[in-house]
Amino acid sequence: MAKVIKTTLACFLLFCLSSLSAQPYKIPLTSLSLDDMSSFKPQAGNWQLVSDVQMDRNVDVHEKGNGSVKTKAGKGVLINLNNDKMKDALLTSWEHGDLDLELEFMMPKGSNSGVYLQGRYEIQLYDSWGVRYPKFSDLGGIYRNWENEKGKIYMGKAPLSNAAKAPGLWQKMAISFRAPRFDASGKKVTNAFINHIIINGVTIHENVEIPLYTGGAIENNEKATGPLMIQGDHGAVAFRNIKYRLYKPLDASVSQVSYKYWNGRNEHENDYKSKTPNKTGTLPALNFDFMSGSDTFGVQYSGKITVPENTTYYFTLVSNGGASFFIDGKNIIANHRAWRWDVKTGELALTAGTHDFDLYYHRHDTWLPPALSLMIESANMEKRALNAPATFQTGDATSPILVRVGNEPKILRAFLDYKNDRKLRRTHTVGVGDPSGINYVFDTKLGVLSCVWRGNFVDATPMWHDRGDGSFRPLGDVLFLFNTPQLALLSDKNAAFPATFDENTFRGKGYKIEESSSRPMFRYIVNGVEAEDKTYPSDQNRSLTREVKVSNVPSGQTAYFRIADGKNIESITEGVYVVDAKYYITILSSEKPFVREVNGQKELVVAANAGVKYEIAW
Repeated sequence: MAKVIKTTLACFLLFCLSSLSAQPYKIPLTSLSLDDMSSFKPQAGNWQLVSDVQMDRNVDVHEKGNGSVKTKAGKGVLINLNNDKMKDALLTSWEHGDLDLELEFMMPKGSNSGVYLQGRYEIQLYDSWGVRYPKFSDLGGIYRNWENEKGKIYMGKAPLSNAAKAPGLWQKMAISFRAPRFDASGKKVTNAFINHIIINGVTIHENVEIPLYTGGAIENNEKATGPLMIQGDHGAVAFRNIKYRLYKPLDASVSQVSYKYWNGRNEHENDYKSKTPNKTGTLPALNFDFMSGSDTFGVQYSGKITVPENTTYYFTLVSNGGASFFIDGKNIIANHRAWRWDVKTGELALTAGTHDFDLYYHRHDTWLPPALSLMIESANMEKRALNAPATFQTGDATSPILVRVGNEPKILRAFLDYKNDRKLRRTHTVGVGDPSGINYVFDTKLGVLSCVWRGNFVDATPMWHDRGDGSFRPLGDVLFLFNTPQLALLSDKNAAFPATFDENTFRGKGYKIEESSSRPMFRYIVNGVEAEDKTYPSDQNRSLTREVKVSNVPSGQTAYFRIADGKNIESITEGVYVVDAKYYITILSSEKPFVREVNGQKELVVAANAGVKYEIAW
């Protein structure tokens, strides 16, 4: 269990790091070449390379097989087009133990496949679009096995939530997997372990043990290594941008730790290290056990650090005070005065064996509790903490303030960081959560649909905790749409939409509640043109329909509405468009839209004098 405990600690620290002001060091993953099939073992021919793929989201594989799949000759995209004669699984020519894996995948309606870690543990790929309560057999589920003997039965693990996009769209998956461990006699001593699985930005598994192989494994056993395998006999599936990182079972550690401790406020190690310390001693680990309770101090840790092989090591140092890290007298990281939770990184090539280290940590301000974390990794060794867990406490014991939706829509005004960027903060936005589990944010200063998502509503912690900053965070896989105007009077169909509105151009009139649905209808005026704008769930609560009624258009002029923009907008059937393979637009009003290009960006635009109605599916 020691391995599991260390892995869990590393996951906890990495989770904490992800919310800090800077990002920890990220070693690039290796790209799996899709220029040819040399990375894979021979197969029957159902697996092919193409340059592009398109799938009709309305055509079920159970009805027309691969009839909905269109491909372009070339390379860069791996696709399975199985039939009764060709339906082999695809195995990599290499094997893995611990593995980080990232990839993009696309599936047609009704399709089914799976990624098998070590060829033995299936992570389900399935068209689960619109499923409200996913099971182990849905997208991202850890599949069960089919054993009947007691002690060999595994019933699988359902994902925490359904992050599936609509069929025919590219989706993203990231897996962090730790292989089972075996002793010298071959007895398993630690189960296979999922650090996390993230689909489309949503964490669907975290810290999950897999005690047994799953159904359809390459062999009904467990080993230290095995090939990556993709199921090929159930349905079409395409992949691109496959990246991975292989780990060896390596470890690093610190020992012979001693400390010197100085009371008082310190901004730099030079303020105290030449003075006589108030306290000295030895420690079993990098910890705070010797501290007397003061929040202002200086401390010097000294000791030995042991690394397993000759290579470059990457260090991540987190502190809410000043900190400096030295190895063999070389300053690897310096962060002399941290005003908040800061992350600093450094790297150094080291020979295998033991090296001297010094770590200085000092505090001048007291508005955050003491916290210190030192982590190490290499290309072959997963990131791990060198400090004791108790030295890294974020000091934020506040439970998240989650706003949930009941039997009626929930409406909440707040700021929105568009595309999660504080620099793009929108200050006049309204979040609308629906009982169907499909939600959106409307920008009342622009009259635009800012973003949409499925699942839970919002995290209001940043708005309501302590002083608050006025913002909330949508929960789930958020599709950001617009932060520039969608409705405008244009001189002609090729004129550009304005980048924003001033107070003379746009006037928001708030919203009124539709009595029949309790949903808001937003009202605004653009250059004298009046709009009533409502959005509601449709298509069995899998999509959103938006209706914009337009009136008072000046005689002889045309109001235009920008429905979508992106690098690529394609018409796939009459009135249906796919935008950057991220979402679909279905036109539901009579006016025919057109695709144009402005400043290198495609736009789907329609004349709006008679109003606009369309559906967005993702």
